[in-house]
Amino acid sequence: MKKFTFLVLITMIFTAIDTFGWGKTGHRIVGQIAYNHMTKKARKNVQKILGHESLANSGNWMDFIRSDKSYDHQTPWHYCTIPDSITYEQAGTPEEGDVIMSIEKIISELKTKNFQADELWAIRCLAHLVGDIHQPLHVGNGKDKGGNELKLKYMFQSSNLHRVWDSGMIDHQQLSFTEYSISIDFASEKQKAQWQNSSVLDWANESKSLREQVYTLPEDKFLTYGYTFDNINTLNQRLIQAGIRLAGILNEVYG
Repeated sequence: MKKFTFLVLITMIFTAIDTFGWGKTGHRIVGQIAYNHMTKKARKNVQKILGHESLANSGNWMDFIRSDKSYDHQTPWHYCTIPDSITYEQAGTPEEGDVIMSIEKIISELKTKNFQADELWAIRCLAHLVGDIHQPLHVGNGKDKGGNELKLKYMFQSSNLHRVWDSGMIDHQQLSFTEYSISIDFASEKQKAQWQNSSVLDWANESKSLREQVYTLPEDKFLTYGYTFDNINTLNQRLIQAGIRLAGILNEVYG
C-alpha cells in the first residue's frame, strides 16, 4: 500500500510539472535578464517590495503555490488557446481568463495601485506570466494541451513536447540560471525598443507563429541533439524577449 501511495504521488507531481511554463531555471533566466535591463530606480523600488527575494526567484512563485488548492482558479492564467485557423479575437477570452487577460490585468493593477491581492503578489505573477506567454506551447492549438499529450523521447528519456520546451532543452545545456543569462543576454538597443513596443497579444501571436517549427518532429518522435540544435536559438530568443519585455513594464511602472 505504501509503495502504491508513493507511485501515485510521483505521478501527480509529474502531471503537475507538465503543465508549468518554463521550468524553474527558465523562469529565473527571464527574471535575471529583466533585472539586467531595469533602471537603477526601478530595481530599487521593486526590491523594496520583494524584500530579500530576488526578481529571478520570484518568477517561480506561481508554480510553487500550485500545492495550495485555494489558488486553483489561477491555473488557466498560465496559457491561452488560439487554434491554427483563427485569431485570438475570433476565439475569444474564456470566462475563467487566460494568460493574455491576466498579464493585462496585472499591469493595470501595478499602474493604478488597485490590487486584487497586494503589490508583491502582482509582481510575482507578472514575472511568471510574462515568461509563460513566451513559451510557444503556452499558446496552445486546442488539440493536445499545449503538447502535454504528445508523448515522445527526449535525449533517450520518456517525455512530452511541452516538457521539452519547458525544461528539457534548457537543462540539457547544464548551466546555472546566471550562467545561462550571461550566455544569451545580447540584444541591440533597436531590438530592445522593438520588443518593448509591442502588445501582450503580439507576444501570444509570436508564440503561435512558432508552432509549426515546434511541431516539426521526426517520425519516430525520438528527439536528440538534432532537435535541440534546430530550436535552441529560438528558445533562447523567447527567454531574452520575455526578460526585456518584463523589464520594460517594470521600468515604466517603477523607473
